[in-house]
Amino acid sequence: MKRITKKMLDLLIPPVCPVCSTPVFEPDTLCPNCFAAMHFITDPCCQICGRPFPFDTLGDLVCPKCLANPPLFHKAISVLVYDDMSKRILLPFKHGDRLDFVPLMAKMMAIRGKSVIENADIIIPIPLHRFRLFKRKYNQSALLASTLSKNFHKPYAPDGLKRIRSTPRQGKLSPEQRRQNVAHAFCVNKHYDFMSKSVLLIDDVLTTGATVNECAKVLLKAGAKQIDILTFATTVPK
Repeated sequence: MKRITKKMLDLLIPPVCPVCSTPVFEPDTLCPNCFAAMHFITDPCCQICGRPFPFDTLGDLVCPKCLANPPLFHKAISVLVYDDMSKRILLPFKHGDRLDFVPLMAKMMAIRGKSVIENADIIIPIPLHRFRLFKRKYNQSALLASTLSKNFHKPYAPDGLKRIRSTPRQGKLSPEQRRQNVAHAFCVNKHYDFMSKSVLLIDDVLTTGATVNECAKVLLKAGAKQIDILTFATTVPK
């Protein structure tokens, strides 16, 4: 019945590309032009932070940044480079109440991040402080994490991490300022048992990694075995 109802709805309301509104054959998909314009991350990329290398490499390599200052998480995977095209999805989703992007983003994250999702014992979103959540009305990371946990039948801890300190926005801060900004800003929810668990953290964008690294720190302190990161996009140094 669900399949029949879906087909009837598609006939009545033909699906369109959520980015440019061009008609498409399947709901929650990009049109060929938007798909071709997206900068998908593929190998070769750093085996820790997941950022693409600007040149071909042989074997699994780690970028100089991760070699010089290894993060506490095990592996980060992102779908797209954070640029003008991916912003056409991320900015309306994050600040414009475009929740219709969730199925598309979760579908793309599921394809790219299948290995870390299947390895996870529990999925947790990066939390917002209650003041930021009240202002924004929803946690975009939680919407993605919830969808992925349902699709992969994985345990989901929406409040597994708590943001206990309201921090300034990080957009204009340097990497060191970002690290200091999020220091001691998170704690684990003691209602959950993370001992010996592989935890997957979900966020929309990976920038310097300061936030996810601080989250990994408190989860490892709580006994977690391994922390992986899955984001929709990641910044790439110019």
